[in-house]
Amino acid sequence: MIHTTTIRSELETYLKKTGLTINQFGELSKINSGTLSTIIKGVRPIAMQQLDRIVAAMGLPEGSFYELYLEECFSYPLNWRRLKPFLYRCAELDKLELIQKVVRYMTDNLSYVPLLFDTAEVLLNQEKRSAAAIIYESVAESEKYQHSERLALCHYRLFTISIGHDQEKNLRAATKFEGFVERLDEIDQLDALKDLVNIYSSLRQWEKVEELAEEMGRKATIQYTYKYEQAKRYDLEKEPKRPLFLYIIYSYLLLSGVCDERGDYEQALRYVSLYSELSWVQEDSEESHLIINQYKMWAVANTYLYQLMMGKVEVLPQYVAYVESREAEILPALIKIIQAANKYNFNIDFVLEKFESQISSYALKQADIGTYTYQVVADQYTRFLSELSLYYLRSQRYDSGINSLLDCLASASEIHSIAIPKNSIVEKVIYMLNNHKFTSKG
Repeated sequence: MIHTTTIRSELETYLKKTGLTINQFGELSKINSGTLSTIIKGVRPIAMQQLDRIVAAMGLPEGSFYELYLEECFSYPLNWRRLKPFLYRCAELDKLELIQKVVRYMTDNLSYVPLLFDTAEVLLNQEKRSAAAIIYESVAESEKYQHSERLALCHYRLFTISIGHDQEKNLRAATKFEGFVERLDEIDQLDALKDLVNIYSSLRQWEKVEELAEEMGRKATIQYTYKYEQAKRYDLEKEPKRPLFLYIIYSYLLLSGVCDERGDYEQALRYVSLYSELSWVQEDSEESHLIINQYKMWAVANTYLYQLMMGKVEVLPQYVAYVESREAEILPALIKIIQAANKYNFNIDFVLEKFESQISSYALKQADIGTYTYQVVADQYTRFLSELSLYYLRSQRYDSGINSLLDCLASASEIHSIAIPKNSIVEKVIYMLNNHKFTSKG
């Protein structure tokens, strides 16, 4: 005769081994002795909280007997009141394989899909990202032929969960998710487009940035008109994560950046004018005022910047003075200053000396600051090193130039940057030497 191990048999063995009575164990576990008796006899199923108390009273590690508990749950008709707390506890203890077993079994019955999705939403809010991802993947798989909004939301959540330091993986995640944006409701589309455009911006895929920024601005403008500017105003059924006007002016900011990358500084300045004058904004919250002030400051800085990139070197001291007290803006500003110096052949050693401590902090990987994500900052630091190496080589400071170039390639390799060529160091130096005229130092 084969004896199957169960939680009850383990408990009975423990009581015999220790000589404890049910009453004594009830006091230890804080479970009523009558309840314990019915559990041992198999008259009633074990609740999740009771299992944890039994395990603790037996002096076992948290999560012991969870595999047995899952087998017991599956031996009865599915009971969401038992499985829901089990999923939460498995997420707390990082028992991901058990979560996978539960959701794989439950998604065979489509009536449980909405409950599982709601559970994943709670887990994501609790920062249990790996556990939430398992559930989102199962829900998405079960609804892949439904073309539902819930399917699109699953892919949106999986996209945000998967974003990390590896830019190649980020690109794959963005490409996979992009086709689901239109299936989201109109408000969620704004946040999804914002998140997507941030990834493509960090990857410097400017055509995608332009396409998605224009789409985000267009959709946000429609919603803004719907909410504020029609003769009869309507309350939106759902509000975006940020004030609605932000998505409009953020699109202008992104599009000015696209023009900057293309060298069309006059058009970039036209976009700057669109987010510098914000008297049309009707939101009146504290957050809205902070955003308005931030964009007005950026407008001042970017006006200096684009004028500098057009060759107006006389604005450099004003631009440097502006960014000096704004830590998060120093790195992108340095990139543009060095680009301008390389383009118009002027000396910026005094700028590099002024920001020497900040540059050192970026080298020590302490640059994940302000509103910039890791991907953006790491990518910016790589670009900074690339431009700096060219600046030194141009002025015949070859040791400094080569050292900066080596650091650039190491930084690009660390983030798997797909925007920095993966050629050898020698090939990179030859490329620079063949494509730039280096002037004498000073």
